[in-house]
Amino acid sequence: MNDFLEKLDLRKYLRYGLFVFLTLTAQNMLLGSLRIMGVCPTVLPAAAAALGMFEGATFGPVFSIIMGLFADMAYVENKVFFTLLLPALSLASAFISQFFINRRFFAFMGVSLIVLLITGTLQMLKTLAADAFSTDMITVLVIQALWSLPFSALTYFMPARWSRERIN
Repeated sequence: MNDFLEKLDLRKYLRYGLFVFLTLTAQNMLLGSLRIMGVCPTVLPAAAAALGMFEGATFGPVFSIIMGLFADMAYVENKVFFTLLLPALSLASAFISQFFINRRFFAFMGVSLIVLLITGTLQMLKTLAADAFSTDMITVLVIQALWSLPFSALTYFMPARWSRERIN
């Protein structure tokens, strides 16, 4: 029984639960009011990438599913968009960081830019499916990805530190 509790690592689950809570709170309460040309930043895809990079292909998507469920509850226009997208992005970033790139800051920023562009493209395609496409959406996609990058950088530091503590 004692071995089971040691393997459970409740502290890790509480830390990442706090990370998910703080990320969702920042996204919904702070970043929604910071607009440039009508575009507000999003950090949820970058947070999912950070979870995947530092927790691997098992726990990264699990925490991303939780974050996606609460994000879909916060955004009325989404039914299951973030619930499906965030774990997929987390799994992809876990795979990429396991085999192709290192887990350093600049590699994370590159992955973060890619997942932000993927998220924006899928949102744009969702709007296209509703027959409301405009070429201005491409400009909005680029502005949102670039405006989200400075805030996405903040999602790197907590998982990176916790990952290093576990190694040492």
